[in-house]
Amino acid sequence: MSAVVVVGAQWGDEGKGKVVDYFTERADTVVRFAGGPNAGHTLVVGDDKLIVRLVPSGILRRTTTCLLGQGMVVDPAVLVGELDELTRRGLDPESRLWLSDRAHLILPYHVTLDGLREGSGRAGAVIGTTKRGIGPAYEDKAARRGVRTGDLRDLARLEQLVEQALAAWAPVLRDLGGAVPAVGPIVEALRPLAARLVPLLADTSRMADEAIRGGRGVLLEGAQGTLLDLDHGTYPFVTSSTAVAGGACAGAGIGPTRIDAVVGITKAYVTRVGGGPFPTELNDATGARLREVGAEFGSVTGRPRRTGWLDLPALRYAARVNGLDGLALTKLDVLTGLPHVEVCVAYDTPSGRTDQLPIDELDTARPVYERLEGWSETLSEARSLDELPAAARAYVRFLEEGSGVPVDLVSVGARRTETLVIRDPLKRG
Repeated sequence: MSAVVVVGAQWGDEGKGKVVDYFTERADTVVRFAGGPNAGHTLVVGDDKLIVRLVPSGILRRTTTCLLGQGMVVDPAVLVGELDELTRRGLDPESRLWLSDRAHLILPYHVTLDGLREGSGRAGAVIGTTKRGIGPAYEDKAARRGVRTGDLRDLARLEQLVEQALAAWAPVLRDLGGAVPAVGPIVEALRPLAARLVPLLADTSRMADEAIRGGRGVLLEGAQGTLLDLDHGTYPFVTSSTAVAGGACAGAGIGPTRIDAVVGITKAYVTRVGGGPFPTELNDATGARLREVGAEFGSVTGRPRRTGWLDLPALRYAARVNGLDGLALTKLDVLTGLPHVEVCVAYDTPSGRTDQLPIDELDTARPVYERLEGWSETLSEARSLDELPAAARAYVRFLEEGSGVPVDLVSVGARRTETLVIRDPLKRG
């Protein structure tokens, strides 16, 4: 078996939930290694749909162990709410889900700060976040005043930590027009949540390493996408965590030699939410059609996603910074019915044409497109590349050749069964 990292190769929302859920049929453990409840992964089984924001996508497989790694920021109320919903569905999550005692907590004042900043209208403050408190929680982590999940074991100590954090945030809250909350009510609200979560605390780093050493299949699940990575994304319009494959080691607590393969998820087109450059964006009827047919609305916020043609330079960039071994291509079916499909293959910049992503010039770079033939035949019944229409097959091959990465999987619908598996990354190791 193998340890495989699954990451988004675009601006997030690529369909990681379905891909991870599909591959966990052959995996024993799924580790979520970064991000927080700003990442909604949609899982569809038959006619039943489930959106998870913190719990790893492998939770639907009743024999799979799920780990929330130390690289995450966790809103305890959101996590308990997810556990309750999963229990209501008969999935018994608390018997096979473990939470790193080194992950950091998102507390109410983080959410308040996030909302105040986004609503301030101040230059440089409005990024287009989900207002879930992710950024301020990671700020506390970097400033070494964060509250970790392990602190839920000792609420008296936790109260002291919250008091210290609020002392640092008080001037910011007041400057943004907010009130500084009292410490006592925050701690009291955490008391029943702690009773639920403390029994789930564990050294998930050791558990992940032991699973890999034991030869079990392990999937390491990222959040958001490469172009939202704090270091490698379209800064400052990025998330506050590491979204690339390299973050899997730090966020899960394992060494890089444990990783056998990295799979990047890419839609057959591109979407983005929030602010920031998006050079292949379609502000026309085609863009609206992609949004409607692809149900491109945020699973966490409900916000309509911006849509555009696929960007091959961006995909090549993702392949490089992640070291991609394979691609999982999702939502190919959404392109059905278009008379033609366009793909960005290069950029014109002030310094000339380039086939690389000019990530710091995306506001001014102009995409260069290649037009491919469209198809009208339905894809939902296809179970191999040979069963796809010729134009759809040509599109897949064009993406492989243009990105330099082989396609391992093609999704032609939301259901598990609507999937073409060409190579299984869990059998590479």
